[in-house]
Amino acid sequence: MDSNDRSLTAFAMVGHATFHLYELTIPLFVVVWLAVFEVSAAVLGTVLAVGYALIGVGALPSGMLADRYGSTRLVLTSMVGMGCGFVLVALAPNVWTLGAALVVWGAAASLYHPAGLSLITRGTSRPGIALAYHGVAGNLGTAFGPLVAAIMLTFLEWRTVALVFALPAAVAVVAAFSLEFSEDAVDHPETDGPVVADGGGLSALVARTRLLFVGAFALVFAVAILAGTYYRGVFTFLPDVLAGLPVFAPVEVAGTTLQPGQYAYAGLLMVGAFGQYVGGRLTDSRSPERAIVAAFAGLLLVTLAFPVAAGVGLAATLLACAALGFFVFMEAPIHQALIGKYAAADVHGLSFGYTYLGVFGVGAIGASIAGVAITTGGIERLFVVLAAFPLAGLALGGYLYLAGKSTGSTRTAT
Repeated sequence: MDSNDRSLTAFAMVGHATFHLYELTIPLFVVVWLAVFEVSAAVLGTVLAVGYALIGVGALPSGMLADRYGSTRLVLTSMVGMGCGFVLVALAPNVWTLGAALVVWGAAASLYHPAGLSLITRGTSRPGIALAYHGVAGNLGTAFGPLVAAIMLTFLEWRTVALVFALPAAVAVVAAFSLEFSEDAVDHPETDGPVVADGGGLSALVARTRLLFVGAFALVFAVAILAGTYYRGVFTFLPDVLAGLPVFAPVEVAGTTLQPGQYAYAGLLMVGAFGQYVGGRLTDSRSPERAIVAAFAGLLLVTLAFPVAAGVGLAATLLACAALGFFVFMEAPIHQALIGKYAAADVHGLSFGYTYLGVFGVGAIGASIAGVAITTGGIERLFVVLAAFPLAGLALGGYLYLAGKSTGSTRTAT
């Protein structure tokens, strides 16, 4: 990686860490909100799904703006907006205003992924390794955010914690402003996707969309939706699930009650950083089609084994948590690389916009699905239901790999 690659990747890493610091800290508050607002998991899951869905709904216009005006300003705006959203979360008096505050946060968060990922795939000479580092940064935010929140929630009222969590966005913006790079330092004379017409307006969007979804990109889009639904479904209530396991029963230390499940959750997310790195490296050394098959196969096995391991003992539960974190996050840079591979460079923003409309917009239903599954059947039903998503992803990934192998090129699968 040259100096421009490093600065650009660092900028995207700051934005990604900020996004996930907030996104997966929210589930830790769910444990508190269920009690404070006196609502069922099904009701709160549906409320959260609306806020999370905004991440996807805003992804498409974010992708269009990234293609037309560049990504840097969108990433900065996203970080500022997420911090402001958490201020509103801290002030929410009931579950409905909490939902509205999460909508504000979700709208700001929606700007990040299409802008940040298209910045990497268009602006770096080695997107695979850049996506790996980008993924690791996301998991560092994912892990340290919940870990700090878990510690603070032990000693402070949840509104105070939410308010304090508005500060990381301000720090991230200052850090991002110190980095200098060019978004257009890398030329893309050839693309693996269709060539699309320039221009603006609805007609251009329709034309670009029609060409974008020709061939294998539609299958990659479906893979992303399955991954996003699983991701949202498993993580929305995971801290609550872990807190209910006998091996993570509350422990009193020096008059303070600690929740071991919250620290297990943070540790699981930390392991995900290694999964992100491995997934990104695999896309540089192996075909992403083969890598996505491996990721979904591992995730399917872990999902089916998790409830069994949770009933065996502490060591088995910790191992299952680590494996879950590894395989969930291993998949992310792989499907991002697939998107970059099957879409033309001049519509990477639009392609990621559609993808994250699927991942976070359609995928937000995973929160509601998980809430209903837990309410009606507990942890066993939750993981049986969730297993359907990596199973379907494995089938699609296998088709992409075999179709490409039969033609001698994974780029020609349709």
